[in-house]
Amino acid sequence: MLFFASFSMIIPELPSYLTRLGGAEHKGLIIALFTVTAMISRPFSGKLSDTIGRVPVMMFGAGVCFLCSLMYPILTTVAGFFMLRLVHGFSTGFTPTGQTTYLSDIIPPEKRGEAVGILGTAGTFGMALGPAVGGTIANIYGLSFMFYSSSFCGLVSILMLTRMKETLKEKRKFSVSAIRVSRKDLFEPKVLVPCLMMVLIAYAYGAIFTVIPDFGSFLGIENKGLLFAFITVASLVVRLLAGKASDLYGRVPVLRISIFFITVSLIIIGFATTSAMLIVGASLYGFSHGSTSPTLLAWATDLSDAEHKGRGIGSLYISMEFGIGIGAFASGLLYGNQNSNFLLVFLISAILSFIGFIYLVLKPFKHKAIY
Repeated sequence: MLFFASFSMIIPELPSYLTRLGGAEHKGLIIALFTVTAMISRPFSGKLSDTIGRVPVMMFGAGVCFLCSLMYPILTTVAGFFMLRLVHGFSTGFTPTGQTTYLSDIIPPEKRGEAVGILGTAGTFGMALGPAVGGTIANIYGLSFMFYSSSFCGLVSILMLTRMKETLKEKRKFSVSAIRVSRKDLFEPKVLVPCLMMVLIAYAYGAIFTVIPDFGSFLGIENKGLLFAFITVASLVVRLLAGKASDLYGRVPVLRISIFFITVSLIIIGFATTSAMLIVGASLYGFSHGSTSPTLLAWATDLSDAEHKGRGIGSLYISMEFGIGIGAFASGLLYGNQNSNFLLVFLISAILSFIGFIYLVLKPFKHKAIY
């Protein structure tokens, strides 16, 4: 919860902060650069999770959150800002990989979907709390205090991780060879289909985080964190139920329903003409995304070999970062600070999600849980 609150707390204010620094035309890079390093680091975090341990991988990511948030008020140039966004991306490249792999060590397969839902609920609560609190802090105390609050959350999460017992049985000491990745470490072929679904739906996630703060302002929503709060609270409500449902009825049936409603929500957002309509679309998106994310994670874990769980989970996260990065960059270009382009941005996102839905409907799958 604290880790996700740390990096999400600052996201709603970053577009306007970059505008103040003189980089308004580069808003698409705010999320895109973050996801580039997150994606690049996944093979390393997956391999390190399978060699030196789950806890050190989690601690490294939390440490990056702590340090980067401290530096935002100091590096106040456009170049310095984008350098920090690149480095900050290592946080989500490491900690979630370690978290999910750690969880898979301590939970039996028949409870995996439910457990991933619980973990996702904690992260989603952090992402609901972070933007709302961050926006409030920024409005009352200023951006610098918001960045320091983000750093504090990262620090507390590090302190909590020091109390966790390592679950990797054959743990090895860190060495240069531990971060040397081969071609087979880059991607786990067994999780190809979940990865394909993740890319198609993550594009919309990147678009939302890049464009929806400006869309909210255009429709009269002053607190930029409010829309993210609606998204994440809706996601929070459904995660536990979706994870357990995928254990009972299978990953694919749950995904078919959730991805269909992601498509519907994006269409509502694109056609929104009032703040209420935008909030409805954002809430439905959060509800649908909250069902999709834990189900895909559980599915990828099901398909991964026991000795390479870090690599399988890392591959799914690579796909997520790739989809988010492309979605953020492309949506930033399509939007181009022109309010008339909001509809185009979200219709393209809806089309890609719908392609994922059609794939799952047409391709034959067993309707039983993979475990």
